[in-house]
Amino acid sequence: MTENELLLAISDMMDHKLKSELQPIKNDLQTVKNEVQLVKNEVQMLNEDLQTVKDEVQLVKDEVQLMKEDLETVKDKVQTIENDVHHMKLYQENIIMPRLNTIESCYTDTYGRYRNYSDKMEAAFEDIELLKRVVSEHSMKLQALG
Repeated sequence: MTENELLLAISDMMDHKLKSELQPIKNDLQTVKNEVQLVKNEVQMLNEDLQTVKDEVQLVKDEVQLMKEDLETVKDKVQTIENDVHHMKLYQENIIMPRLNTIESCYTDTYGRYRNYSDKMEAAFEDIELLKRVVSEHSMKLQALG
């Protein structure tokens, strides 16, 4: 065997030995690369999910803000209604009730007067009936004389 053949044989053996030693490392490296790619994919999915959550949280915040504004509007309306009811109560207490009391007093006094004179009214009706008869009799007497 010549020197070149010997060197070539050693070189082939080293290449073969190196390939056999490097193949598990290449396999491991490829596995690591695959796992890194999986992790990258999962991180990307997590980022997308996180963005979705952020968007949903923003929507909820917007809705809460709208609800706050609506609640403020309702509070203002309720306050207005409470003020109106308060004014109505004051008006009723200060204006309507005194007037109703005056009307009631007037009717009560009138009723009292009519009640006190009701028995006199019956006597007056009897007197009027008597007067009618007397006037009729006198008319007949006057006609007979005339």
